[in-house]
Amino acid sequence: MTLDRKTGNALWHQIENVLTAEISSGRIAPGAQLPPEPELMSRFGVSRFTVRQALAQMESKGLVRVEQGRGTFVHGNVVKYAISQRTRFSRNLIEQGFDPGHEVLRDETIQATGEIATALQIAPGDPVFHRRGLSKANNALVSLGSSYYSLARFPDLERVRKLHKTTTAMYRAYGIKDYVRLFTRIEARLPAPEEARLLQQPKSLPVVCVTKIDGISENDPISLSQSLWRADRVAFTIGRDPFETAD
Repeated sequence: MTLDRKTGNALWHQIENVLTAEISSGRIAPGAQLPPEPELMSRFGVSRFTVRQALAQMESKGLVRVEQGRGTFVHGNVVKYAISQRTRFSRNLIEQGFDPGHEVLRDETIQATGEIATALQIAPGDPVFHRRGLSKANNALVSLGSSYYSLARFPDLERVRKLHKTTTAMYRAYGIKDYVRLFTRIEARLPAPEEARLLQQPKSLPVVCVTKIDGISENDPISLSQSLWRADRVAFTIGRDPFETAD
């Protein structure tokens, strides 16, 4: 494609307009990967710098995301994550047609800090099981999180956790048939460099920080979780969604 080089319209801006129109028309589908930079350079007859200017502008507008080492992707469908007393990650995603996934980064036994001890109603320094991992929707990263459990309440948890795909199934192994969300705190901030790397997102893209406590009752908490969600891939809802179209 030949760009108009005689007008005052910058070349990178013309490229941005072309690609934006192709995304809006559906020619480039949500979640699709844009052609690599050399292909765009050849298509438009411009330098790598000009292509990168166009992509950077599109990223700043939230149209695409640049994932280090992978390429540039059109923003896909956002996960609507409903928060309720019985929030379950896998159920939330499956009901929307997403395939939930997890990648464990670390399983370890640590001593409870003051914050963990307060949440789990144990003494500071008591042993807790810590799992750190990534959560996915259709193999796309959506969150990075840490979960903490009292080992006095859940002995041998590192072994038991590996035997069960979901947290709900793990609890059943300890005789817990039901549990509820006791507390939720939602904040936003920019990610640390390591957090952005693990989430494969720009450091300039905010993350949504969700701290939650699950339990049997207010006096019987069973877990503390602290998760960082990609702000471009999740929309939290509380209560019935009046904007949801009925089937």
